[in-house]
Amino acid sequence: MILAPSLLSADFGNLKKDIELVNESKADWFHIDVMDGAFVPNISFGQPVIKCIKKYATKPLDVHLMIVDPDRYFEDFKKVGADILTVHYEACRHLDRSIASIKQLGMKAGVVLNPHTPISVLEDIIQECDMVLLMSVNPGFGGQSFIENTYNKIIQLKELIKRKSPNCLIEVDGGVSLSNYKKLIALGADALVAGNAIFGSENPIETINLFKS
Repeated sequence: MILAPSLLSADFGNLKKDIELVNESKADWFHIDVMDGAFVPNISFGQPVIKCIKKYATKPLDVHLMIVDPDRYFEDFKKVGADILTVHYEACRHLDRSIASIKQLGMKAGVVLNPHTPISVLEDIIQECDMVLLMSVNPGFGGQSFIENTYNKIIQLKELIKRKSPNCLIEVDGGVSLSNYKKLIALGADALVAGNAIFGSENPIETINLFKS
């Protein structure tokens, strides 16, 4: 199981400390949410901050674009260090072209689905995806409650992947905790994003160890 601590829940006043914490832990990726205040009602990291994160991070950067017209910025995110770039189905007018552009820049490419978007929209694009990220909360803010229908979507997505793209990973983001992660993995999730569950705990390293155990 791949664990990607979300830096949206880290201490922004001492970000280097939390980056080094993840470096030293058993976690696998850094998850970085990029929000523009238009596609979602919040604003977060931009390229200068990601460039700084890359300077200290020793693990891959899993960059999730929650922005309108994301294609304009693919080269910029490659330059500042993104290893995996995921874009929303709901934000891309030409999704096949977007996925191809990300891959041509040498990054892994993923598609993100909001909670209300059905798995069926991936039928004709899943073969091109390295990963599908299922939002298990409405995007924009950390600390939200997990949407239970995500379990059904994992099952449906796993069936589609088995039929058409066996190497595609399933990532889940939102409300992931020590109380539900085992079920998510059992149903077919390959990667989990956890923010508050890790950085809001008394001992983040111990919490990461529990997830990874």
